[in-house]
Amino acid sequence: MSYIFFAIVLIAFVVAGAREIVWVSPGVEVKSPMQAMADAMLSAADASVTLAIGLVGVMALFLGLMKVGEKGGLLVVIARLVRPLMVRLFPDVPAEHPAMGAMILNMSANVLGLGNAATPFGIRAMEELDKLNPMKGVASNAMVLFLAINTASVTVLPTSVIALRAAAGSADPAGIIPTTLFATVIATAVAILVAKVGQRWWPVDTNGGLASEASAAVAIRTDAPGAELNDVRSYPEWASYLTLAAVLALIPLTVVFGRAISPWIVPGLMVTLLAFGLLRGVNIYEAFVEGARDGFTIALRIIPYLVAILVAVGMFRASGAMDMMIGPLAAITAPLGVPAEALTMTLLRMLSGSGAFGYLASMLNDPAIGPDSYTGYLVSTIQGSTETTFYVLAVYFGAVGIKRIRHALVAGLTADAAGVAASAVAVWLFLS
Repeated sequence: MSYIFFAIVLIAFVVAGAREIVWVSPGVEVKSPMQAMADAMLSAADASVTLAIGLVGVMALFLGLMKVGEKGGLLVVIARLVRPLMVRLFPDVPAEHPAMGAMILNMSANVLGLGNAATPFGIRAMEELDKLNPMKGVASNAMVLFLAINTASVTVLPTSVIALRAAAGSADPAGIIPTTLFATVIATAVAILVAKVGQRWWPVDTNGGLASEASAAVAIRTDAPGAELNDVRSYPEWASYLTLAAVLALIPLTVVFGRAISPWIVPGLMVTLLAFGLLRGVNIYEAFVEGARDGFTIALRIIPYLVAILVAVGMFRASGAMDMMIGPLAAITAPLGVPAEALTMTLLRMLSGSGAFGYLASMLNDPAIGPDSYTGYLVSTIQGSTETTFYVLAVYFGAVGIKRIRHALVAGLTADAAGVAASAVAVWLFLS
């Protein structure tokens, strides 16, 4: 991200400097290109703090509700529903191995938009998968598939994006839930397909399979490190497939009738999660306050990241560099329903979560775009439907010393592309 940050600033400076050299003032009321960029920098820095303060209340609300669900065991409920499907997706991983439990909890956290909880589970899953990997330093099929699914994980509740839209004054902050669900289901299906097909194009000579008899014997030891994750038992298999069918059925319903459903989402979510917590014996008030405290802290913690990216983006736009880039790209992508702003969002999202979040904030707070325009909905959906692919690959593979990632990058980038395309389709259907 350091190189991207510096490149944006440098390009803006060079473009504004070139325009300043040839600029001829038409009058005292008109600012020079360099002065306009300097003013935009200060304005963006001030706006980033205002934005973060506006996020405090909404982030506190949503993280408070999610804490109630988390303490009530919502993650475990989802994990038990997903487990039978996971066993079929990962035949190389013994059903009772700690890796299976960690992967399930990671994906369950992603479903609820709990990225902070998902990452530790994901790293733990990679460590456990590496114990089954006979080719150290080379990504196994299970590792590649897990990361491919991670970059396109089905998301039911993109809490941070909803909070940002609310802070930007959206009339329907939760309107991206149906579009995000549609896009992430499509992206996840593509990720699984590419990862499975890629196994044939990027084979690994394992001399006897991914999991040898010795590693399988270690896998089912109850005293192995991380064995506590084995406690993620499953519900009956029919319950898993019934839930999957219900989720798939929700996709066309939420996209077609999304405008009628979306006003009910936030109030319904609050009632449902609080009722769930009460039924599970949770002290919902204390749990809510604990989660809200985390939301307050997170909203303030992101101020430096917002200042950095919003100032850089402000420079880029005020210098004229943004117009120079958007013009040619828009001619190609706009007829396909993907404006250049969405392409910029996609590239940033693949490289940096904080950078993409800051760029999304600048788009939603731009009077020319706003949160409820087509572009506002699209960039919001892309933020909730794609993952920081390069970051995830670097962190997860780096945690276990994987140097040969095989087709993991291809699967992840293909899933990202599918997510963007599906986002455009979903937003078009939702707004039409």
